Amino acid sequence: MKRRQFLSSLSLPAAAWIAAPAAQAQSSSALTPLKFTLDFRVTSQTSPFFLALSRGYYREEGLDVSIDVGSGSVASITRVASGAYDLGLGDISSLVEFQVQNPQATPVQAIYQYYNRAPFVIIGRKDRGITTDFASLQGKKVAAAAVESTRRCWPMVARQLGTPQDLFQWVTTDFSARDNVVVRGDVDAATYFHDSAVSLFARLPQQDLSVLEYAKTGLNLYGNAVLASSRLIAEKPAALRGFLAASNRALKETLADPEPALAAIKAREGILNLDVERARWAITRQYLATAENRELGLGALRPDILQHQIDEVAAVFGLNSKPTVGQVFHSGLLPAAAQRQVNA
Repeated sequence: MKRRQFLSSLSLPAAAWIAAPAAQAQSSSALTPLKFTLDFRVTSQTSPFFLALSRGYYREEGLDVSIDVGSGSVASITRVASGAYDLGLGDISSLVEFQVQNPQATPVQAIYQYYNRAPFVIIGRKDRGITTDFASLQGKKVAAAAVESTRRCWPMVARQLGTPQDLFQWVTTDFSARDNVVVRGDVDAATYFHDSAVSLFARLPQQDLSVLEYAKTGLNLYGNAVLASSRLIAEKPAALRGFLAASNRALKETLADPEPALAAIKAREGILNLDVERARWAITRQYLATAENRELGLGALRPDILQHQIDEVAAVFGLNSKPTVGQVFHSGLLPAAAQRQVNA
C-alpha cells in the first residue's frame, strides 16, 4: 500500500516533468527564426544586439534570433540578397552601389539606421608630419584593405574638400596587418572605422597619432544599417518589426549603461578584453547618438541627406543609374517615435 501510494504521489510531478520538454519544444517551434549577420566580429560596436538576445527581448517578440559574425559590410549585403541570412548589418553607400550593379538580385533595403554617421577615419603618425588637416596627407602612404568602405569613400571626401583624389598613395594590406604596418612605420597612416582603432591605440600612444574624421569635413554619410530583403519585408513584416523593437530597446539601454551589453558579448566571446571594449564603445556611441538622433530618434534618417549620399555614390563610383531614397531605406518598420527617443 505504501509503495502504491509512493508511486501515486510521483505520478503528477513525473507527468509534469515529462511534459515540460515537450512544452518547451512547442514554445520554441512557435517562434519565428531569423538569422542575423554582423558586419564583422563580435565587439562592443554591436553589443546591443547581444544584450537583446541575452535578455530575451527577441523571444518576447516571438522570434528565435541567431547572430553570426561577418566578413565585411559589403559581404553582409550579398548574404542577405542570397537568402543565406534574413538580416544583416551593412554599409549604406555599398548598398546603393549593390542595388545598381545587381539589378537581377533580390532587392535589399535598409530598415534601421544603426550608425547615424559613418565612423570613417584615417589615422596617421604625428612623427610623419600628419595632423588633423587632410592636406597633411599629401605624398604619404596610407594603408587600407582592397575592398573597404573607408577607402572606397575617400573620393567623396576629396570632392568635399576640393583636393585631388591622389593626394596620397594607397598601400593595400589585410585588415589583420593594418596595425602592424602603422606601428612598424611601413606606412604613415591607415584607414579605420574609428571605433576599430582601439587596437592601434593599445600599441601607440594616442597623443602620438592624428585622427582625421570624414564626418568633420562637412560630408554627411550614413554608415552601417540593419538590412533586410524586400521579399522578407513583404512576407514577414511583423517579425521584422519585432526584431527592430527588441534591438532598439537594447540599444537605448546600452547607451544609458553599457555594462550589461558588455557582459553579454563577454559571454559570447570569452577572450574579449572588457577594458578595450569599453574604450571602443565610448567611440561607437558618438556615431550612434548624434544631434540628428536626438531630433529624429534612433534608427531614422533625413531623406535629403540620404539623397545627397546617393548622388555622391553614383558620381564617385560611376554608376549608370541611381536608386530612389525609398528603394534604399524602408522606414515603415521602425518602432514608434516615442520608443526611439534618446537623450544621450
